[in-house]
Amino acid sequence: MNHARAGFHVSIAGGISNSVDNALKSGCNAFQIFSRNPRGWAVKPIEEEEAKRFKAKLAESKIQRNSVCVHMPYLPNLSSPNYALYYKSIDSLADEIKRCSMLGIPYLVIHLGSHLGKGSDNGISQVVKACSFAFDRYYKSSSNQNGNSVTILFENSAGQKNNIGSKFEEIRVILDKLNSAREFGVCLDTCHTFAAGYDLRTEDNVNATIEQFNNIIGLKELKMVHLNDSKDKINSNRDRHEHIGFGNIGIEGFRALLKHKVIIRLPLIMETPDDDKCDDLKIILDLIGKQ
Repeated sequence: MNHARAGFHVSIAGGISNSVDNALKSGCNAFQIFSRNPRGWAVKPIEEEEAKRFKAKLAESKIQRNSVCVHMPYLPNLSSPNYALYYKSIDSLADEIKRCSMLGIPYLVIHLGSHLGKGSDNGISQVVKACSFAFDRYYKSSSNQNGNSVTILFENSAGQKNNIGSKFEEIRVILDKLNSAREFGVCLDTCHTFAAGYDLRTEDNVNATIEQFNNIIGLKELKMVHLNDSKDKINSNRDRHEHIGFGNIGIEGFRALLKHKVIIRLPLIMETPDDDKCDDLKIILDLIGKQ
C-alpha cells in the first residue's frame, strides 16, 4: 500500500525549481510550495527559464504533476469587507492562478479568510465573487498561453473568530454558488477539522466525520488532504500543527483516517513543525503499509 502520494510543504529558496530537489531529499512523492514570499505583498515574476527548469525537474523526478500544489500567501483576505484589501487580495489570487498555470501545477490551495465581523453570509459572498472575478476577468480573458488548467482548493479553517470555512456547510454553499465542478474543490486539513469540533481521535469518530463530510460536501470534491496533528484540544478553534501522533488527534485517529481508500488515493501533504522530533512521512507510510 506504500504507493501513497505523501510529502511535505517544501522550500523554494534559491528558485522554485529547487523545490523538486527539496521534495526528493525528504523522500516525498507529493509536495506543496509557496510560489513567492508568503508574508509580503511584493512579488517577483517567474522567469520563463525557471518555469521550464521546474517542469523538467518534476518530469524527471517521476512525481506526478497532480501531486503538487501551491498554497496562497497569508496576507490576502478574500472574505474582507474592506474593498482596498479585497481587490488587492483578488489581484493576488489571479496572479497565483497564472503562476500555477505557468508552472504546470494543477492545484492552488486557498484560505477563505475573515469576514471581519460582517457575518458569514457576507464573507461567503465575497469569496464567491473573488473566485469568479479572478478566473473570469483575469485568467480566462488574459493572454495566458500555457493552457494548463488550475483548480482552486478551499481549505477548511480551524474556526478562528470571524473566519469562513470551519463548517462543512459553508464550504458547500460556496461550491454551490460557484456552480463549477472543474475549477474548484476542497483541501481538508485534519488539524483545522479537529480544532473546529469534528472528532478524529477514534475509528468510529473518523468514520462519522468522513460520512458527515460526504453528506454535506461530497467526497468527490475532496482533492487533497493536509495531514497535521493538533497541539490544541478539539473545538479549540486554534490553528496549531503538531507532528503526526504527537498531538490531540493521536496515532489511532490517523490510522483510522488512512484506512479510507478515498483518503489514501489523494495527495497527502504534511505541514508539521520543522524540527528533528520525528519523521512524519515514515509514520504515515508505516501506518498505510501496516493495513
